[in-house]
Amino acid sequence: MNNEVNTRNYQKAWETILSFPKADLHCHLDGSLRPGTIKELAELNDIKLPYTDMNDLVRYMHCENCKSLPDYLKRFDITLSVMQDPQSVERIAYELCEDAAAENVRWLEVRYSPILHIQKGMKIMDNLEAVIRGMRKAERDFGIRGGVIVCGMRSYDPAVSVQLAELAVAYKNRGVIGFDLAGPEENYPAKAHEEAFRLVLKNNINITIHAGEAYGPESIHQAVHYCGAHRIGHGTNLPEDGGLMNYINDHRICLEICLTSNLQTKSVPSLKQHPFKFFLDYGLRLSLNTDNRLMSDTNVSKELFLAYKTFGLDIENIKNIIIDSFKSAFMHHRERRELVKEIAVELEKIIRL
Repeated sequence: MNNEVNTRNYQKAWETILSFPKADLHCHLDGSLRPGTIKELAELNDIKLPYTDMNDLVRYMHCENCKSLPDYLKRFDITLSVMQDPQSVERIAYELCEDAAAENVRWLEVRYSPILHIQKGMKIMDNLEAVIRGMRKAERDFGIRGGVIVCGMRSYDPAVSVQLAELAVAYKNRGVIGFDLAGPEENYPAKAHEEAFRLVLKNNINITIHAGEAYGPESIHQAVHYCGAHRIGHGTNLPEDGGLMNYINDHRICLEICLTSNLQTKSVPSLKQHPFKFFLDYGLRLSLNTDNRLMSDTNVSKELFLAYKTFGLDIENIKNIIIDSFKSAFMHHRERRELVKEIAVELEKIIRL
C-alpha cells in the first residue's frame, strides 16, 4: 500500500515539476546535442564516428560508466567533430532551445567556447553569430529566452582567454550575457586567467566560473576573489572551507548545481553524499541545471525531480529553487525582478491546482 502511495505521490510531483516554468543557467551547447543530429551531421559532412550503431552511440554518449571528469570530457570529441561549420552550430543551438522549451524552460543560458569550433577554419565570430541566430530563431518559434555565455578554457594559454573575453565584450548586448572558465581544474588555476576576467568586469559583463568540481575550495576562492565570479559552476567542494562558504552565502553567489553530472564525473561518491541538501539547509542560493543534456541524459525537470526524490524535498522546496534560479539569471535587475514576480505567481497557481 505504501509503495502505491509513494508511486502516486511521485507521479503527481513529476507532473507538477514538468508543468513548472523553469530556468537552466548551466547548459553546455557541445554537451546537449540530439544523438540523431550527431549521426545526421556526421553523414552529411563525411565524419567518421566511433560507433555506427545508433544504440551503441547513445549508450556511449550517455556516459553511463564514466570513471572521472577527463573520461567524461572525452565524449566532447564526438560532439565537437560535427560542430565545425556555422549551419551545424546554428541548428544545434536551435534544437537545444526547442528541447528546453518542450519542458517549459523559459530562460536558457547556453555556454560554450568558440575557440573549440575553428578546427576547419570557421572564425570564432562566425560560430558565435551562428549560436545567437539559432537561439533567436528559437525565441521567435517557441518563446524561450536567454543568451550566450562565452567560455574561456583553463587548459589553454591565458592569452586565448583574453581573446575570448574581447569577443564577449564585442557581443555584449548582442546575444552574449556572460563569461565563464571551463575545463579541467587541477593544475589549471583560474587566477592564471585573471587578465581576461579583469577585462570583462571592466566592461560590466556577468561572470560564472566552473570551480570546486574536481578540485578543492581554493579553486572557488580564486574564482571569486581573483576573477570576480557572480556565480559558481558546481562548487561541490565548498563545505571544506566554512569561511568561504559563509562569504558565498552572505553575498548570494549562486551555486549552479548539476546532480547527474556531478555523480558521473565522480565529483561526489553518490547522490546521497552530494552536499546539495546541506547547501539548501544552510540557506545558500542554488539553482539546479543540466550541465550536459546529452552526456547526462537529462533535462531540468529530471534534475529537479531527482533532488525531490533523493533528498526528501517537497514541492515548496522545488518552487523556491526555481525562483532562486530566476533570481540568479544574467539579465538586468529591473527585468529580472518583473520576471521573478511573474514566475512566482505562475508557480503558486500550478501548486494550487
